[in-house]
Amino acid sequence: MNLGRVSSAALMLSGVAGVVTPTKVASALDLSAASGRAVAETRAGLGGTYTALGGWALLSRRPAAHAAVGATWLGAAAARLASLLIDHPRTDGAFWAYLAAEIGFGSAAIVSAIRHLDGNPTFVR
Repeated sequence: MNLGRVSSAALMLSGVAGVVTPTKVASALDLSAASGRAVAETRAGLGGTYTALGGWALLSRRPAAHAAVGATWLGAAAARLASLLIDHPRTDGAFWAYLAAEIGFGSAAIVSAIRHLDGNPTFVR
């Protein structure tokens, strides 16, 4: 099993959820999508962006694509950890589950990219 592809699929599917059900996604993340603009931003930012990146990585099969997916997941995890110090958010089971998923999927994608380098340290093929 290629964990980079699993990570890419998870990112893409989370994006599809954001495109198809933006108010449910916003609610699950404790965000308020109280206006048409807020729904559009959720759909575009959390939906379209992740759908495109995850889908591109699944189609391209390039190590660079998996590295980009990994960096996206790990960037989210880093920001979530920083928010603990800066924002002092209410942390529930979902908060910690999202953090675990971000670290797990991000690490898997990076490891997959490194394993598939085939001696090409620039991540392009």
